[in-house]
Amino acid sequence: MKYYLTTPIYYVNAAPHIGHAYTTIAADTIRRLKRMQGYDVVLTTGTDEHGQKIERAAAAAGKSPKAFTDLISAEFKKQWSDLGLHIDRFQRTTNPSHAAVVRDLFERCLKNGHIYKGSYTGQYCVSDELYVNDAKPGDPCPDCGRPTETVTEENYYFRLSAFQDRLLELYETQPDFILPETRRNEVLAFVKGGLQDLSISRTTIKWGIPVPNEEKHVFYVWFDALSTYMSAVHDEKIHGESLWPADLHLIGKEIVRFHAIYWPAFLMAAGLPLPKRIFAHGWLLFENDKMSKSRGNIVRATPIQKVLGTDALRYFLMREVVFGQDGSFSYDALVGRYNSDLANGLGNLASRTLAMITQYREGVIPEGASNQQIAQVATVITETALEAYERFEFSKVLEAVWSLISAVDKYIVDNAPWKLAKNPDEQDRLNEVLYTAAEALRIATGLLWPILPESAAKIWAQLGCRKPLDDLRTAELNWGHLEGGQHLGIPSTIFPRADAKIAIPQMQELEVAEVARQLEILGKKPEPPAAKTSSDSAEPSLAKAITKDGFITIDDFGKVDLRVGLVKTAERVKGADKLLHLHVDLGEAEPRSIVAGLALAYKPEELVGRKVVVVANLAPRKLRGLESNGMIVAASREGDLPVLASFLEDVPVGARLK
Repeated sequence: MKYYLTTPIYYVNAAPHIGHAYTTIAADTIRRLKRMQGYDVVLTTGTDEHGQKIERAAAAAGKSPKAFTDLISAEFKKQWSDLGLHIDRFQRTTNPSHAAVVRDLFERCLKNGHIYKGSYTGQYCVSDELYVNDAKPGDPCPDCGRPTETVTEENYYFRLSAFQDRLLELYETQPDFILPETRRNEVLAFVKGGLQDLSISRTTIKWGIPVPNEEKHVFYVWFDALSTYMSAVHDEKIHGESLWPADLHLIGKEIVRFHAIYWPAFLMAAGLPLPKRIFAHGWLLFENDKMSKSRGNIVRATPIQKVLGTDALRYFLMREVVFGQDGSFSYDALVGRYNSDLANGLGNLASRTLAMITQYREGVIPEGASNQQIAQVATVITETALEAYERFEFSKVLEAVWSLISAVDKYIVDNAPWKLAKNPDEQDRLNEVLYTAAEALRIATGLLWPILPESAAKIWAQLGCRKPLDDLRTAELNWGHLEGGQHLGIPSTIFPRADAKIAIPQMQELEVAEVARQLEILGKKPEPPAAKTSSDSAEPSLAKAITKDGFITIDDFGKVDLRVGLVKTAERVKGADKLLHLHVDLGEAEPRSIVAGLALAYKPEELVGRKVVVVANLAPRKLRGLESNGMIVAASREGDLPVLASFLEDVPVGARLK
């Protein structure tokens, strides 16, 4: 079975940024998912390189259009390679093979009577490369707000008005042709408002594909660019099945009109098959504001990849943003998610599970029974995650997998394998706990592979699984596929905790360097740095999440990982009157080292054996030469001594506060 999906064909008036990465990462995720479902998958992306805007951008850079587009197109290819994205076909609209497909589409539409020649005088937006109906000289473009220009030229026109009823019938008979529902409703309203014929050629520019037998005309950018989805796989087949039509066009919401109205109308006119589905996701905002060069708030993916790794970015984008809606990016939120979910969640489960098998079973996964309650939880969560994947609800996929991680964390704490290991009569039960944790980790890893391919592969190898993840199928995510007697691989830390005070400045410095590198490629000088935003602070602060009414959201609170800890040791810190050095058991493989300002309120011996509340995902820091990996929660009024938060009932060590 074939599955052909596409990203937008990215416009090369500027180098790639995190918005481009967002779409392409989502496409790469879907590609991996479909492969896991048994499809022969082909993912296409590419660059849209023609038009007046490119002519002007090239002139501003002191280069020819071809030299300019060669540079920027190469930047896109480099970006996808740096991020480890699996691109099967990369098509440029300047490739001769593409021009042939554009001309064929034109001649088919012309032969079928859907194209005619006319002329036009009116307002034109160079930035968006479209005519603005009913605009007067100097009026702004309604899409981008930039001033329009008055143009008079001869054009070829496409009879878009003739396809209004056929398009409405398409949307009615195939309600999932446009997703999500909000985008479908927008397109329906636009088409029902009436369609006007569309200019598909230009005579005022030269940088484009010439119209057959009309050398003074070049094709309008959308007639040209949309054809890339076909030219990228022209005449290609898988097992005798043609790759066209596309099973999925993945795009941003700002270009849904062109893909959901113009493109199917062109194909109808040419008598060619239509794509099966168009999904238009929302914008990725920076501190709740749209990214733009004029605001100086564009973020690039490479600095994040270099500091935290590609999977940190992939996880943040797929977890933080509901796919299909607008979402916000900030460095603080990125590091917060990384530490709380990846380092303290998945990374901690992998570390403690593998460490216990290494310590108690010499690195061999034990044979024997597994816990049926966890097995049932894993089965339900697997079904939930796969159903959410099918709807492209990536945040729900990750919510489901993290609920499995939490359930296994609790199971480990409740059964305390470190105690079972000391009892000769509990060895069968210890085997059950270790196998259960390892099998749950295997299933979680398999479910996460489409979103976290690099990290999942590392955990997979450490589990000793021999079958490549790229060959894993969804049926193998059923409980019980982990082989007893399997030897673990070489252990290593998957997600080392990140110190926001270090990581955020590093990413920001690399961002400046990346902008300078891109400008140097174009022969430009770096622009003065934009004014700092609130996200420039390296200190993560819950206060930043407080609304005008003094409240925080449940999502903000959910970023704080509060756990029950048992103080194992406590001693005074030399030379510090207020500090105690504690080792606190959080149900992990080893107790946490925590430095706390409790020495004036408590004697060290008073704390040993006491249960406390610990902020477990606080970035580590050094105090008096000692590493502190967490914070003890206590209450006090100004001038009073701190009083520890405690519990009336017995609460298991490692339990999360909710």
